[in-house]
Amino acid sequence: MTANAKTKLRKQEWDTVMGNGTMLPTWAQGLSGRIAVVTGASRGLGSAIALCLAEAGAKVHAVARSGADLQEMADQHTNILPMVGDVTDPRFIEDLGKMEIDILVNNAGMNRPLLIEDVDLETLDRMLGLNVRAAYLVAQAAAKSMLAHRRGGSIINITSQMGHVGSPRRTVYCMTKHALEGLTKAMAVELAPKGIRVNSVAPTFIETAMTKPMLDDPAFMGFVKNMIPMGKIGQPEDVAAAVLFLASPASGMVTGTSLLVDGGWTAQ
Repeated sequence: MTANAKTKLRKQEWDTVMGNGTMLPTWAQGLSGRIAVVTGASRGLGSAIALCLAEAGAKVHAVARSGADLQEMADQHTNILPMVGDVTDPRFIEDLGKMEIDILVNNAGMNRPLLIEDVDLETLDRMLGLNVRAAYLVAQAAAKSMLAHRRGGSIINITSQMGHVGSPRRTVYCMTKHALEGLTKAMAVELAPKGIRVNSVAPTFIETAMTKPMLDDPAFMGFVKNMIPMGKIGQPEDVAAAVLFLASPASGMVTGTSLLVDGGWTAQ
């Protein structure tokens, strides 16, 4: 192959012809025509992520247990498709596996900060059940869909900076997020030959309704800001932008990695 032919091939790989005849580089392509599923989508990070993917052109199945919250989102964007369901319900997992999926954002999760001596079995089981077991089954169902339709795909697990470090009162949470980081790497290696990329996004403390009670405590807010070299709390849009990158063709050579959106917390 001549050098000129190689250049043309590279241009074909990086460009796409749009309806108006213009050429867009890979990093500028959106998600038009893609089908996405976002779990835990009714509020906070999940809501911001779902809306971001919808704005980029994807048809987004927004999953949550509250139909009213989902309808509010659907009213904001025509690409949002409410999908009422519980990720811990085997019937939901079965239905998910029958869908056509190009992008999964595995976002549903929970935390209950406690000292290790105060962690009760109910808390332990609930967090393991949602953060690990359900997350695994959702990722597995999406992978089966992607393999069946042979279009490749992108699976993005929402983990945490606590999947890379430890922190007081978060033994269970850290354990579950470290587990999800391990799953991300193993799935990435196994599914890469099939054209399916698997990555994680690991945020620091993000300003949402769930974190507000903690961040309203001046002492805790001071601790958090002191740990973040950028000196500020993250916003849901910061996480959504990272997810969009990993969902899009712009990250076509990225798999098995964790994109830390932590303002430098884990760099210290």
